Amino acid sequence: MASYILSWFFIYICFFTSLCLADDPFVNYDFVVSYITASPLGVPQQVIAINGKFPGPIVNVTTNNHVVVNVKNKLDENLLLTWNGIQQRRVSWQDGVLGTTCPIPPKWNWTYQFQVKDQIGSFFYFPSLNFQRASGGFGGFIINNRDIIPIPFATPDGDITILIGDWYTRNHTALRTTLSAGKDLGMPDGVLINGKGPYQYNSTLVPDGIDYETIDVHPGYPNYPLLCHSEDDVAVMGSKFSFVAFAILGKSLLTLPSPVLNLFAVRKTYRLRVHNVGVSTSLNFRIQNHNLLLAETEGSYTVQQNYTNLDIHVGQSYSFLVTMDQNASSDYYVVASPRFVNESIWQRVTGVAILHYSNSKGKASGPLPDPPNDQYDKTFSMNQARSIRWNVSASGARPNPQGSFQYGSINVTEVYVLQNKPAVTINGKKRTTLSGISFVNPGTPIRLADQFKVKGAYKLNFPSRPITGPPRMETSVINGTYKGFMEVILQNNDTKMQSYHVDGYAFFVVGMDFGEWTENSRGTYNKWDGIARSTIQVFPGAWTAILISLDNVGVWNVRTDNLDSWYLGQETYVRVVNPEVNNKTEFPMPDNALFCGALSKLQKYAPKNLFRSINHGKYITTLIQSSDDDIYGDFYFALNRMLLCCLCETGLPSEFCVCECVGVCNFRLVHMNLC
Repeated sequence: MASYILSWFFIYICFFTSLCLADDPFVNYDFVVSYITASPLGVPQQVIAINGKFPGPIVNVTTNNHVVVNVKNKLDENLLLTWNGIQQRRVSWQDGVLGTTCPIPPKWNWTYQFQVKDQIGSFFYFPSLNFQRASGGFGGFIINNRDIIPIPFATPDGDITILIGDWYTRNHTALRTTLSAGKDLGMPDGVLINGKGPYQYNSTLVPDGIDYETIDVHPGYPNYPLLCHSEDDVAVMGSKFSFVAFAILGKSLLTLPSPVLNLFAVRKTYRLRVHNVGVSTSLNFRIQNHNLLLAETEGSYTVQQNYTNLDIHVGQSYSFLVTMDQNASSDYYVVASPRFVNESIWQRVTGVAILHYSNSKGKASGPLPDPPNDQYDKTFSMNQARSIRWNVSASGARPNPQGSFQYGSINVTEVYVLQNKPAVTINGKKRTTLSGISFVNPGTPIRLADQFKVKGAYKLNFPSRPITGPPRMETSVINGTYKGFMEVILQNNDTKMQSYHVDGYAFFVVGMDFGEWTENSRGTYNKWDGIARSTIQVFPGAWTAILISLDNVGVWNVRTDNLDSWYLGQETYVRVVNPEVNNKTEFPMPDNALFCGALSKLQKYAPKNLFRSINHGKYITTLIQSSDDDIYGDFYFALNRMLLCCLCETGLPSEFCVCECVGVCNFRLVHMNLC
């Protein structure tokens, strides 16, 4: 009888497991974060690599996938990775910033697990602590549409990630020492494209021996003879390009003359996902002799329009469709150059890569394509930003059109004016502020403090308008209302460009203009097709207005993405709590949560109590917290994998462990007598 029941139990478990596995799949990554020596600008320096690569690997997933990233910290300081633009629905625990998560100590590993729920588009990840992004540790993050959801353009012939950003030959520790001493960072040493320096377009400005990025593409057939051997061939070409006027010369070979050939050529189009991962410099992106057809930004499909160049500000991401429609007499320049600076002084701070057609006949030559001619006039750039519109008829992650969320008809429930000014001195230290408050990172993360009712970890008193008294340093947080609709005015009273990012949400950009925002400015708002995104620029002496639907419970970072200003305190958090606590609006604290600050005593270190398992319904995640003894470092890292327990598959090398099934979803690990 017992065996009969056990047999049915096995059948039930297998049936249940198969149903689970048919659901949204898991995608697994292992990240080893370490220092390597590289010379992107010809000077050997310490950079942060992932799996020995700089930049790091591209995370490539599909809408609703569960993403599991096991991170081993081989740096000599604490680490957190944040996922720029990934909304972390219901799991701010996974956001990777100090307001929600304790850092991963050196020699430890920690596993992020989150679902890319109802998202598509182009994003990136980076280390959020200690100015580390200035030394690397970043990489692209792609969320593809599900097959059942059409994309609003023909399937591209290739998908290329391009990471651009200003770069210093000093590492992040030296840069933050400079800032902590009250000094400015000064002009960057260059601009990198995919972690590489500029192509030597000018021997005076670019020294010999710089490794540059080459983007290889196939043009299709614009330069090859189009051969039609039969009426069938002609019919196919005619239907594809809506042309029917072909002269058929019997069954003989037909070669079209060059002018006609160009009409019927099959040209390839690539999707270029371009991200500004730099420190603080806005960059103008352009490709010599090629148009950039804007199609998507940070998870929203845009109204498609051509640009010869586009300003991409720090933290922003764009997708362009670029058709390889030029002749192949030579390669072409890909340029990322600084904006709103003295161009004669900053001329050497220019990133240059090469677009190489597979049938190219020569190297790129001549001057770089011109940037916008408005060094001291930002009107062109603002009008360009205003021209980016939401494609309200396209489907995003769901079948319904993006525009079905009619944000313009929703009543605003709370208004915050976040104002930044030039850096000030507070208690003898150079600090930056939002609305007169310079944020101090909490010793105990805000979300963790709420979970364990730690008193005094932060203050829920961030002002809705800038304070009138002297600036102050404190851990002041915005009290957001769950399911509220918040209007935020970002007022930049500094002399340099700012980029602002909001974790946990895509907000609607409804207006921007020069001068001081007033109540009357609402009359200029775009209430129909303002773009939804997560990072927006605010011009010097100007404002930008955004609307946020507070439907994501958690604690969410609001920050400038300019690293220097962020490091000095220009950030806060929005705390959004559902008064009816349940697991539908926020998932429980993860079982592998790290503890720090007032909760440090809860952290387990014992190296002989290495192994614990967490049942997520479909899998068992093994989580190992390493001791300071690095002898077992690789062992700890290897164990921190996803185990499909019912199939008893560990994916671990046999020398590390032996897995023995004992009943259902149970196993025993044996390694060096530690179990």
